[in-house]
Amino acid sequence: MKRILFILSVLVLTATCVTAQEKDKKDWHDRWKAEKIAYLTDAMDLTSAEAERFWPVYNKCEREKKNSFKVVLDAYKALDEAIKAGKNDDEINSLLDKYIESQNCGKDIDSKYIVEYRKILPGKKVAKLYVAEESFRRQQIHRLNKNDNKGERK
Repeated sequence: MKRILFILSVLVLTATCVTAQEKDKKDWHDRWKAEKIAYLTDAMDLTSAEAERFWPVYNKCEREKKNSFKVVLDAYKALDEAIKAGKNDDEINSLLDKYIESQNCGKDIDSKYIVEYRKILPGKKVAKLYVAEESFRRQQIHRLNKNDNKGERK
């Protein structure tokens, strides 16, 4: 009986820890997304009317980029596994072509959405978007590197 209670206690504690970690991950992602929205809105100097039209299009673009990234990652993994497995050149070349093609999809998404952004915003604000995204990305990398040097990760 004691053994069963012990096992149940361990299972409950494990489930609690996993749930807490998932919640922390979601909280971190929500905070990061809110920071990014605030940063971009400020950097682009969006009016409320512009923001109302811009953010749904931007969010759709981000979803497409996320899906495209998953395709690139899958193509990369397949290529890497083929190399490690010693596949022949024909198979590797085919996977390499798929990998390069998947990378081009991300560029196609950017080309598609820049047209959409220009329908909503003046060119200067569209340019500010791309500059601000890169600036935000660099800021986040710097923050992560700084935290890694301290031996902690937030």
